[in-house]
Amino acid sequence: QVQLVESGGGVVQPGESLRLACVASGLNLDHHVIGWFRQAPGKEREGVSCISSVEPQLYYAEPVKGRFTISKDNTKKTVYLQMNSVRPEDPAVYYCATRFRSSSFYCRSPGSFDSWGQGIQVTVSS
Repeated sequence: QVQLVESGGGVVQPGESLRLACVASGLNLDHHVIGWFRQAPGKEREGVSCISSVEPQLYYAEPVKGRFTISKDNTKKTVYLQMNSVRPEDPAVYYCATRFRSSSFYCRSPGSFDSWGQGIQVTVSS
């Protein structure tokens, strides 16, 4: 059974940094695409960034390119999202999710991911 547990959320000011972590169990990270999604109030859930062992391996949504970096540590079964230069439009509940044997291309389709974490709040406060 796949379980995903997010951590690292909180309150930051614009321009600051935050690192989210997703600890995965019950799966082999090399056999899954795993990524971060976010949902702000009144908006649809959107793919933020995904990482896969299958090409294309990395995906970043346009609003976060150059600011966010996704990485994974297979030994710890943990995927990180380093969020730099956080902006007022970044607040949302951030979710970690996986899909079996897929490339990061599927990050564009949150509905195609089948295992989800509980989500973690990121708030930007000035």
